[in-house]
Amino acid sequence: MKQQMNLIKLMETYHSDEKCLEILEDLRWPDGPRCPRCNSAKLSRIYKRGQFDCDSCGYQFSVTAGTIFHNSHLPLRKWFATIYLMVESRKGVSANQIKRTIGVTYKTAWHLCHRIRAAMGQANGHQPLLSGIVEVDETYVGGKARGKGRGYVGNKTIVVGVLQRGGRIELGVVRGVDRKTLHRFIEKHVAPHAEAIYTDEWPAYKGIADEDTRHETVNHSAEEWVRGDVHTNSIENIWSLLKRSIMGAYHHVSPKHLDAYLGELEWRFNNRKNPYLFRDTLIQLVGADALEYKKLTA
Repeated sequence: MKQQMNLIKLMETYHSDEKCLEILEDLRWPDGPRCPRCNSAKLSRIYKRGQFDCDSCGYQFSVTAGTIFHNSHLPLRKWFATIYLMVESRKGVSANQIKRTIGVTYKTAWHLCHRIRAAMGQANGHQPLLSGIVEVDETYVGGKARGKGRGYVGNKTIVVGVLQRGGRIELGVVRGVDRKTLHRFIEKHVAPHAEAIYTDEWPAYKGIADEDTRHETVNHSAEEWVRGDVHTNSIENIWSLLKRSIMGAYHHVSPKHLDAYLGELEWRFNNRKNPYLFRDTLIQLVGADALEYKKLTA
């Protein structure tokens, strides 16, 4: 795990569940195994069952106990392969592709991808507010409606994004593009001391400036795309990536699950310069809450 991961290294290193369990143990307990029930380090290892026996409280557990991997009937090496494909595919990978690649049913692949996606989304929630120069924009996600004009958006889902130049993005599904909604989203993710917020000419963005942060716009309706360093090209590139992912990889994303796909996109983009992304994703999965199938389909 000290070197950047690639597909060949993944296959050579984690070719068995025993090897997968070893790295999960190192990632979960870097200072040595501890009982998840009483936190004691006084343990006996049960080698035949791959478990630990706590000498303090008598609890028997494995490294996957209480993690997203617990009670999964899927071999860990297939989990690892799916995680690698999801973090290394810039436009994402569909459940159908995972189904074919690791040899499982579509239902298993779909649930597997969503469990990994949920862990990525949980990791996104513990980040500092965006600062510096921040671009803000909104887009509509959804297919064409029959019998409706080109500008019809009644069947579409609204997504808002904020991007720090050279830094992170924050994306989210919102109910509208009114002033209250957009300002609330910006204030949730952008630091009060941010240098500037750049948007298009949409009137609802007016009033977002204060004594610490200036607000500048480009007028797209007048075909003004760039004025000096004022533009929203970076966040618009995210929309292009999102829509290519939906069209080229997923083919269809329901409004119900769109936030989860946005979380996956955020995780990949925000770690785009991280050479240890596979390892860091595993760390997030070890500490993430398990997403039950019945909750996912409720």
